[in-house]
Amino acid sequence: MADHLPAALGPLLRAARSRLEAAGLPDAALDARLLVEHFSGTTRTQSITEPQMPIARPVVEAVESALARRLAGEPAHRILGYREFYGLRLFLSAETLEPRPDTETLIDAVLPFVKGTAQRQGQCHILDLGTGTGAIALTLLSVVANARATGVDLSEEALATATRNARHLGLADRFTALRSDWFEKVSGRYHLIAANPPYIPSQDIGNLQDEVRDFDPRLALDGGADGLDPYRVIAARAAGFLESEGRVAVEIGYNQRSDVAGIFVDAGYRVGGAFADLGGNDRALIFER
Repeated sequence: MADHLPAALGPLLRAARSRLEAAGLPDAALDARLLVEHFSGTTRTQSITEPQMPIARPVVEAVESALARRLAGEPAHRILGYREFYGLRLFLSAETLEPRPDTETLIDAVLPFVKGTAQRQGQCHILDLGTGTGAIALTLLSVVANARATGVDLSEEALATATRNARHLGLADRFTALRSDWFEKVSGRYHLIAANPPYIPSQDIGNLQDEVRDFDPRLALDGGADGLDPYRVIAARAAGFLESEGRVAVEIGYNQRSDVAGIFVDAGYRVGGAFADLGGNDRALIFER
């Protein structure tokens, strides 16, 4: 099968794209480019200016293998092993959710508070619950130099991935990984408690896109019978770990704004901000005591 792919950059890229298009994949052109560039070590500019650049047979075979995985439903970024998030390259693993642009809404929502706290107090302590790749914590650390973060997860593999990302980004000295079931092993107080918790109702997981259902870890998706269990835990326990002027920020599902707000208001919080993603869907809520 590998012989069917051409061994020159431009034709290889076109053949990869047509193979993915023929299977009806929605982002065929982008996925083909990501996979070919990654495995060949080439750039978009080279594919335009040097289309006849020869590609070694082992590289062609690696592209062939990657295309087979993509055609079997595996997301392109899982095949690459990393994903760009807020301008950072984050490594992925089987036990981490693939960070998505929707979560950048949460970053934009809390950045002014994190910056302001760090300026006023000389530091900002962040607790990232369900840290996964470390996307939320590490992005905030990358922007705010005098912030420190603890990333909590139940999965050892997720924590190892977050720690690897922290080292890769030069942020390891300000990031602590902690294995804990929510607040169970957490100590101290934080200016910001942030979370992108599992919020899919258990019975809806089977209806998710194949790429999410089959490749994102269930632990990071399943929010219980109504999808709201993690919010109840956070609302009930966060106050004991918050600094006096602290904030809690959570990502939410597109239809969960009133339910999640109600859970926190009942626990003694008030809504400090509601933020929509680029698609106009409710995506992040900030709460204060």
